[in-house]
Amino acid sequence: MVERRTSLPYPTWPMPAPMSMSEEESDGGGIDLRRLWQIILHRRWTIVIVTAIVVAGALTHTLMQTPIYRASLTLQIDTEDQKATYIDEMDRRVSPFMGMEYLQTQYELLRSRSLADRLAEKMGPSDVPLAMPPTSPLRQVKSWLSAWLPGADNDDAKKNEAAAGRSAELSQNVEVPKRQFGGWTVTPIKNTRIVRIDYDSHDPKYAAAVLNNLAKTYIDLNLERRYEATTYARNFLQERLKQVKEKLEESERELVEFSRREQIIAVDQKETIIASNLTAANAALIDAERKRIAAESISRQVQTSRDDGLSQVLDSKLIQELKQTKAKLEAEYQQNLSDYKPGYPDMVQLRNRISQVDIFIAKEVANIRSSINSQYEAAKAEESQLRLKLEQMKQELLALQDRSVPLQILRREADTNRQLYDGLLQRYKEVGVSASIGSNNISVVDSAQVPSAPYKPDLSHNLLMALGLGVLGGIGLAFLFERLDDTFRRPEQFERLIDLPMLGIVPKFSVDSGDDRAIALIGHDDPRSSFAEAYRSVRTSLQFSTASGVPRLLTVTSAMPGEGKSSTAVSLAIQFAQSGKQTLIVEADLRKPSLHRNLKINNQVGLTNYLAGGAVHPVDISFPTHIPNLFAVPSGPMPPNPAELLASPRMIELLALAAEKFDQVILDSPPLLGLADALIIGNLCDGTLLTVAMGSTPRSYVQSAVKRLRSARVPLVGAVLTKMDSPSGSSGYYQSYYYYYQRTGYYGDSPAADSNKALA
Repeated sequence: MVERRTSLPYPTWPMPAPMSMSEEESDGGGIDLRRLWQIILHRRWTIVIVTAIVVAGALTHTLMQTPIYRASLTLQIDTEDQKATYIDEMDRRVSPFMGMEYLQTQYELLRSRSLADRLAEKMGPSDVPLAMPPTSPLRQVKSWLSAWLPGADNDDAKKNEAAAGRSAELSQNVEVPKRQFGGWTVTPIKNTRIVRIDYDSHDPKYAAAVLNNLAKTYIDLNLERRYEATTYARNFLQERLKQVKEKLEESERELVEFSRREQIIAVDQKETIIASNLTAANAALIDAERKRIAAESISRQVQTSRDDGLSQVLDSKLIQELKQTKAKLEAEYQQNLSDYKPGYPDMVQLRNRISQVDIFIAKEVANIRSSINSQYEAAKAEESQLRLKLEQMKQELLALQDRSVPLQILRREADTNRQLYDGLLQRYKEVGVSASIGSNNISVVDSAQVPSAPYKPDLSHNLLMALGLGVLGGIGLAFLFERLDDTFRRPEQFERLIDLPMLGIVPKFSVDSGDDRAIALIGHDDPRSSFAEAYRSVRTSLQFSTASGVPRLLTVTSAMPGEGKSSTAVSLAIQFAQSGKQTLIVEADLRKPSLHRNLKINNQVGLTNYLAGGAVHPVDISFPTHIPNLFAVPSGPMPPNPAELLASPRMIELLALAAEKFDQVILDSPPLLGLADALIIGNLCDGTLLTVAMGSTPRSYVQSAVKRLRSARVPLVGAVLTKMDSPSGSSGYYQSYYYYYQRTGYYGDSPAADSNKALA
């Protein structure tokens, strides 16, 4: 056995560095929503309990509160008066900015202390309900119970106390508006001129009465303020009109006296006539100057041109007729010259007639020249006269203007006073008309109605809020518990924290209360169960755990008690026996044996008798079981020194003989923490299998156990995770693994067949 053991290679796995919980949780790099959902499912009862506590607290608090009723009233506040007539366009136009300022001012007036004081003065004791404010349902039940309890004999004193309290309550209710300085809330409706006013009270009738009286008081106050403003404006305008009237009369008197003293009558009309004449004279002068220039040009042309070249001569019809007559006479003369001589009397007569025509032509040309010169002189004289007249008119206008300057000043002052007087008089009449109309820009849209149901406490709202807060708090507490949990909840955690091969996962099983079978025998009684399938998977993994297959001498241990190591040892022994191997299971846990109970064999003689050196042979302590191919060595009587017995040479001899006689030897070893038995047994075997209970064994315990085994050079072949509760604790491959073994089964087992089984 020693030579065979030394031939087995010791594992050279590196010692894992301890990993903190924060490193483990952040190893995934991101938020795993499925993992979060698994945590919520796993800690669902924590969430349910926290939610129930919060909801119960909210329910109790709500029922303890006194109901409060809220009455609402809506007002319409216009930024301008709803007048029947408008005096001018300025009354119609309202600046948006001024409108917002006006509305904000009205909102503050609604919240003002003066309005609250006036409302408190207006509401007398008759407006306050005589009934006491209703109490909460729980307090009503308490008062009802107190009436039936002993010691309630001073009914009269209690009634007096209640009456005094009611009187104080009445006076307090009367002073509520005044004391709270507008305890109501003012809420403007966006993009409208509507404002909603709310008031809370223990009595619904009182809440409605407060708001209705508030609306009346506010409207009356607004009308009073408007009337006071109108009265002040009328008085001011009346006084101002009197002053302006006196000033107007004085300025008009001064104007008349100055006109009479300077003998100026209708200055404006006279100035207009003179100015018109001056304009006409200026136009006539311009026309005369134009005519003079034209006449002067013609006169110069006459002086420098010949008579035949004058346009006036050419345009004269008389001269043209004379020239035509002369032409005819000359033609006749030339015609007769062929028959008569120039001295012939008829010829001489023709010649004289031609000469007379020439004289007439010359005389007419001279007349034209004289007429042109006369026109020039007349135009020149007319221009001189008009220029002289224009100058005289200018001097007269300037003199009149100089004399009328003081008059214009007096007249302008009188006109200004008259305009001011007319404007004030018109405004005074407008104020009188506005006051007589008596319009109001504030109206009640919806009056306050007596509320039929309390506004608060809102049971449904509070319960919904409590439900939401409870669920959130429960989830937070669940994640906190998950964060503080130091056990293995998922196989992935074991793989990351423990550098040890995981050979299988065994689901959690439980037996019925009337079933006296050991859990380890489930694999034998029901080979198709998921429990048997799980250990068959472990057996298969063990075949590939070492280069030579399953270690012939295999011990099963755990970090602490209650992790299912004994059930694992028996179940593996059953699986090896069912595979046809001659299997021996040895109860090496001499401190707390359980093999004889699981297999129902006699424990009077066992391993302790053989190791103690009595006349007992190995054949005397090995017993066949009801399972074919499976033999067992019970522990025997409990010894005082188990570690010394396990480390004795007889133990080595027994294991060597067992390895020769059996195909597979499995030892059920004690737990590791605090004991040396498992280390001793591990050094005597070819391989050690570590069982870890999911959800119960602290991670630090498992890490310490693995560290101790490796420090003692114990050959670890792997680990088996037991008591896997549900697939909510794992994901990926392991969730599918659990599902197929626990829920469906390869052989078609119904889920209900194995639902009542668990590995204890």
